[in-house]
Amino acid sequence: MELTGIHHLTAVTADVRQNYRFYTDVLGMRLVKRSVNQDDVSAYHLFYADGAGNPGTDLTFFDWKVPRERRGNRTVSRTSLLVPAGDSIEWWAARLAGKAGSGEVVERDGRATLDFEDPEGQRLALVAAPASDREFHAWDGSAVPAEHQIRGLGPIEISVPELAPTAMILTRVLGMRGVRAYQDPVDPSQTVHVYEMGAGGAGAELHVAVRPGLPAASPGAGGVHHVAFRVPDDDRQRDWLERLDQVGMRNSGVIDRYYFKSLYFREPNGILFEIATDGPGFAVDEDPETLGERVVLPPFLEPRREHIVANLQPIE
Repeated sequence: MELTGIHHLTAVTADVRQNYRFYTDVLGMRLVKRSVNQDDVSAYHLFYADGAGNPGTDLTFFDWKVPRERRGNRTVSRTSLLVPAGDSIEWWAARLAGKAGSGEVVERDGRATLDFEDPEGQRLALVAAPASDREFHAWDGSAVPAEHQIRGLGPIEISVPELAPTAMILTRVLGMRGVRAYQDPVDPSQTVHVYEMGAGGAGAELHVAVRPGLPAASPGAGGVHHVAFRVPDDDRQRDWLERLDQVGMRNSGVIDRYYFKSLYFREPNGILFEIATDGPGFAVDEDPETLGERVVLPPFLEPRREHIVANLQPIE
């Protein structure tokens, strides 16, 4: 029983129109699902991914009118997006130069990396990595040439005040493997510990930065709500539910999100984790050719469609 990689990451935006423009026009990702937060239907839930919305490629946002995040500990501190190895990272460096809070290309953990931020300060990085067995479909409508398009989620960095409690959950409960540590090139005093899942590789890594004395982050726009890990199907997810119950970890139980099923819990430093199934996927209620072009709702919300949609602002 093992987690197979990063499934998705969900962050927060307070400016949904700007968010849409940045992730589609600048980063060239496809909006594959235009829906609502199922626990707060006043807010959009937008899913950006590859051309087919494959699991492991989606970066998602809740649309909440909240102040900016106050950066600190006990949160996801950087989200990586994979690009092909070779000249793609330099192509992106030129594309983002002078905007998006972009820095210089550095080598981090043996991979060429370009740190940047979205307009609300969401901390991101492009990471050059060899092709993997993770399914990827280029998007014909992207402003980015197919050979340079973002391939999916890469290493996710979390920040904690001490390593031991989180490491215990990652290894003894979630079955991740502690494989190495490295010094961050931007802050050489910072040691980051790498844990991998499944077959490993850039799309199956959680990086844990230990920052003692740093105050806890305050959630807000430009911050991350949770990170989700992949399992292939419902049976494997039920196994994980039993596992969490056996070790006494409080959890949400399995929740049917219609496009996948979710199981939520918090690690000891308070960071929200999710275990999500690969299917059924985003084409369950839309034609693959028109994903994300209209607001779609899971069946249990359809009776409230008129009221829900009337309270959503246009994003284009």
